[in-house]
This record gives sequence, structure tokens and C-alpha cells, in this order.
Amino acid sequence: MKLNIKEIETVSNLESFARYKYFLKKIADFEEFWTIVDKNGEIALSEIEDDTLMSFWTAEDFIKSNLFGNWEKYNPFKVTLDDFEDTLIPLIENNNYLLNIFPVDGKSGFVVNLDEFIRDLNNELEQY
Repeated sequence: MKLNIKEIETVSNLESFARYKYFLKKIADFEEFWTIVDKNGEIALSEIEDDTLMSFWTAEDFIKSNLFGNWEKYNPFKVTLDDFEDTLIPLIENNNYLLNIFPVDGKSGFVVNLDEFIRDLNNELEQY
């Protein structure tokens, strides 16, 4: 999904919960989303207080504002819903990671636990 500059700016300027709702709608539409990985394919993680977060975005274009500092050498990586269910859910569950949905400019997005995310995503998918 290729985005225009106006959509990137508009969505990036939304509050974190509004970006979260946008994220859920886009996943329901396209059944894919994005994260970032290092050269070995390991997903980037961040730490906030005692929690470890795994970050996700709706499109590759939104990731670019976050690829600096510790994430400078990471690359966008597309995740399908099947990939998420088969690979990432077990990883997130086993490590008690939180999901950082749609961080912008190096600032946290909407942080949610896996159960809440799955509930919200299933509610959105039921609309389609």
C-alpha cells in the first residue's frame, strides 16, 4: 500500500489512540501490517520502564520517521495476519511483550497487551 504525503502527515499527527483505531481498520482491510527487523531478521524491541515493546505500523511509509538512533540499521518487514498468528503471537505471549502500535518520530504509539489487541482486532474484523 503506497501512501501520499498528505495521508502520512495527517495520520502521523493523530493522537496515539486515534492512530490505533486507524491501524485496526487498515489491518482489517489489507490483512497485513509492518514492523522492523535487523539484518538477521530479528524484530526490533524497545524498553519502557520494565516492559518490552514490539512496534507495528500499517504501512512501510510510516516507519521511516522512526528509523534513527538505535533503529537506524533496521529495515521494514511486512507481516501478514497468518504470520502474526503463527509466529508472532507465540513470541509475544512467551516473552510477555507489549505491542507498541504506530509510534511516530521515535515516540511511543498506543501501547496495548496482546489480549486487548486481539479482542480489538477481532471486533474490527467482524465489521467486514
